[in-house]
Amino acid sequence: MHPTVHALRAEYRTDSAFVGTDRPRLSWKTATTAPDWTQRGAEIEWRRESDSTVARVDGRDSVLVAWPFEPLRPRERGQLRVRVDGSDDTTSAWSEPLEIRAGFLAETEWRADFIAVPEPAAGQPMLLRHEFEVREGLRAATLYASARGVYQIEFNGVAVDDERLKPGWTAYQHRLVHETTDVTELLRPGRCALGATLAGGWYTERYGFHGEAKPFYGEYPSFAAQLLLEYADGTSEVVATGEGAWWATAEGPITASGIYAGESYDARRASPGWSSPGFDDDGWSEARIDASRVSRPIARTAPPVRRVEELAVKDVIVTPSGRTVVDFGQNLVGHLRIRVSGREGDTVVLRHAEVLEHGELGTRPLRHAKATDSYTLAGARIETWEPAFTFHGFRYAEIQGWPGEFDPEDVTAVVVGSDLERTGWFTCSHEPLNQLHDNIVWGMRGNFLSIPTDCPQRDERLGWTGDIQVFAPTAAYLFDCDGFLASWLEDLALEQSQDGAVPFIVPDVLDSVRTPAAAWGDAATVVPSVLYERFADRAVLERQYPSMRAWADHIAAIAGPRRLWEGQFQFGDWLDPDAPSDEPGKAKTDPDIVASAYLHRSAALVARAARELGLDDDARRYDTLADEVRTAWVREYVTPAGRLVSDAPTAYALALMFDLVTDARLRDNLGERLAELVRRADHRIGTGFVGTPLIQDALVRTGHADTARRLLLQTECPSWLYPVTMGATTVWERWDSMLPDGTINPGEMTSFNHYAFGAIADWLHRTVAGLAPLEPGYRRIAIAPVPLAGLDRAATELETAHGRASVSWEVSDGRLLVRATVPPNTTAHVTLPGSDPLDVGSGEHTWTVDDPRST
Repeated sequence: MHPTVHALRAEYRTDSAFVGTDRPRLSWKTATTAPDWTQRGAEIEWRRESDSTVARVDGRDSVLVAWPFEPLRPRERGQLRVRVDGSDDTTSAWSEPLEIRAGFLAETEWRADFIAVPEPAAGQPMLLRHEFEVREGLRAATLYASARGVYQIEFNGVAVDDERLKPGWTAYQHRLVHETTDVTELLRPGRCALGATLAGGWYTERYGFHGEAKPFYGEYPSFAAQLLLEYADGTSEVVATGEGAWWATAEGPITASGIYAGESYDARRASPGWSSPGFDDDGWSEARIDASRVSRPIARTAPPVRRVEELAVKDVIVTPSGRTVVDFGQNLVGHLRIRVSGREGDTVVLRHAEVLEHGELGTRPLRHAKATDSYTLAGARIETWEPAFTFHGFRYAEIQGWPGEFDPEDVTAVVVGSDLERTGWFTCSHEPLNQLHDNIVWGMRGNFLSIPTDCPQRDERLGWTGDIQVFAPTAAYLFDCDGFLASWLEDLALEQSQDGAVPFIVPDVLDSVRTPAAAWGDAATVVPSVLYERFADRAVLERQYPSMRAWADHIAAIAGPRRLWEGQFQFGDWLDPDAPSDEPGKAKTDPDIVASAYLHRSAALVARAARELGLDDDARRYDTLADEVRTAWVREYVTPAGRLVSDAPTAYALALMFDLVTDARLRDNLGERLAELVRRADHRIGTGFVGTPLIQDALVRTGHADTARRLLLQTECPSWLYPVTMGATTVWERWDSMLPDGTINPGEMTSFNHYAFGAIADWLHRTVAGLAPLEPGYRRIAIAPVPLAGLDRAATELETAHGRASVSWEVSDGRLLVRATVPPNTTAHVTLPGSDPLDVGSGEHTWTVDDPRST
């Protein structure tokens, strides 16, 4: 069979033809049944109208290949095709064409002003409208729009797309993004109207804790758009905010809107036809130009936020106090859609929470977030409504004020999040483990909403750097999050201080950059490294390298000549299960041990990045720094017998997994001590955010796979599976977010949807199932399953940048059967129990060896 080329894409996005850069990198996959197939080269054809150009790329590169043509010009469009020739001396047919459109504007082409209502109240939602003429012969209409706030646009009464919470959350003071949308089909010759609904969203939200939240960016939202109309005769026109008469009102049907508070909608205030031509806008005021400084918006490259799934009510509960609560059977992120009929003025109130506590809605963990939506009826026969500019984390919703008899079929949970493609799966014969993995997937899905958040429900929902630092490898397996995290990293670099400090959160609405913290700031070095390892995204590594280096230099300067980061504020091994509920940073592992270990890791990652980028002098410099920190760490914290002065599991896991201890005898002793600590704790987890992603690898690599197995399968609190036994459908923030008696943890900080402890999934994929990257983008794959007692089978699949890879194993009658799929244009290094390693090419493979657990 001749190879076929498919899955052609430009840069990150697959949902739109628009690209945000003038040199979009290209990726494609090849399907073939030929074994051991590799690509020898590829031809790339770029066609614009009657003109076409073909470029030749020699070698195996098929992932994020540099644009081989002249840079795209603003608004340029064309079609791209690829064909490949391979090691089997065959050449594929041309792929299906991929439409590519330049979605960016030249630096001088953005001319739209940001506008708002004349006298806005703080955070007040508003409507904006403008009428314009469209001539005959319209060939194309392209909309560029942005906001300091969140918005949706309609033309002649029809929404331009299905995206939510546009333009998303970036570090607004440094970087604003705009959408680019083809709206040709929404316009017709004659009089047309553009209508925009605008709310404050993240821009006007109040940030802070303990009742001291305050605005960070601004007190009112503003909106900007420019519509390019291109005609068949070669002429064009621009319709832009700030030019001509734009009308505004704060008297629309959305009466209040906030990320934390929720949204209120009064259908009696709706004005049918407000976004259509000819609407009587008497009572509206002319919009004013927002004169405050605004950075020029740039084209968005991250995937948009969308409705991604819907769930029906699973159960209706009448609480002990007589309240009606609906249960969707799944902790999720999004909102409700209701279908209701009643009298004019009837108001339905929807309160959201993740759990029930003693039968009632458990709202205490929300802290100051009201998480409440309300809908006031117009009195029509049937009315359907869902909020537009807020989201909640919830499994349960309390329904108040429902007119007439309540029917659960009239309420739907709408799951909202960044629209990421699912890429990774894991299953095994142990159903609680399968549920744990599902919980991790749902936790990521809910917390990857415009930025990687810590939690989606309380008065926080912030981009905590420590959480994504530990979770990034798992995230990169479960979903195609390269573009999502690459965009967030741009803001991380912009939010760094001049001396290289990295904030606790990005965007940094808490002004936390003044206080560096290990494992949190190290997201600057870890996340770009993960994106390179898992997606072969070298451009991100190159772009973020100055940020990576600045962070390493900053913490090295703090450490000084002793090469130890000591005596300063640290989060440490955050949420160690032995920490007091109101002091989550009081872990067993000394925070200085954690800090200096991460100094070593970041120095090593910068050295590795420098080598990849050809910066040999930098590579030697940071290798030297890493060696100096390692020597100091061992001298200060490791005894000659192989004990650590902080005798806790996380300390041993750091020593082993960060290669701080390289002496083979000492490593064996450290591994023995780690296993002993786990056994002494009756195989209950003893690590927090820092140690949890490392402990299982540390046990397996030092010969204690059975100890890792018992730790993994433990169901008593604290453990990975304890929340599963309590009915959890997402990963909890604390090991004991809910106590065994059904009481919510008494700590001030408790969430039931936090992905950090879900970092265990990366180990399930790489080690239990046995699929890991050996070269960037999985061009070379490691197949090395570790069968655990208590499991009869395990399997994982990953849609890599080259195609679908999979590994599965099952045991029967003392034999271990391993099956694997290696995608075309990749190879694999296979390590099976009791067998010599071997290398294989692409194709389907099967091996049978003795079950190592039966010998």
